[in-house]
Amino acid sequence: MIERAAAGPLRRLVVLRHAKSARPEGVADHERPLAARGCRDAPAAGRALADMDCLPGLALCSTAVRARSTWELAAAQWGTPPPVRLDPRLYHADVPGLLDVIRETPAEVETLLLVGHNPGLEELVLTLADDGLDDLLNRVRAKFPTSAIAVLDWRGPGWRGLVPGGALLTSVAVPRGKR
Repeated sequence: MIERAAAGPLRRLVVLRHAKSARPEGVADHERPLAARGCRDAPAAGRALADMDCLPGLALCSTAVRARSTWELAAAQWGTPPPVRLDPRLYHADVPGLLDVIRETPAEVETLLLVGHNPGLEELVLTLADDGLDDLLNRVRAKFPTSAIAVLDWRGPGWRGLVPGGALLTSVAVPRGKR
């Protein structure tokens, strides 16, 4: 399946939508914290990424409080978290903006984690995946809820080569923490 893509090493883009956020009165959107459910689900997402063997070499994260908190709680589940780059361009980015940031990733990074927001993340997954295992594309089309994880695999010499329709959607998960 992935062999259709360009030559080069197998690369993996892991997309994580931030966990459920609170909506406190008088708090700007960018500063919204995680809700209690989000504080439970974000660590579950970190554990799920480890179980899926999707630990990244680099994480790119929106500067919004809810995205940063999701990253911190997820990464705390791993022995040694990878470097993270907080990028304000990821806050409410559209697909072209997300691709611009992704394509700046150094070629030596084989697995990249992107932590951000909908609708941009859902649209990114659907734009990049020309196919998906089982019914994964339909699952993303139906809903990409908070804490959702999508894994896209592709081959290429560097992240600049990631193009619409150039990846295979290999996994979708929606981890939930216990109350």
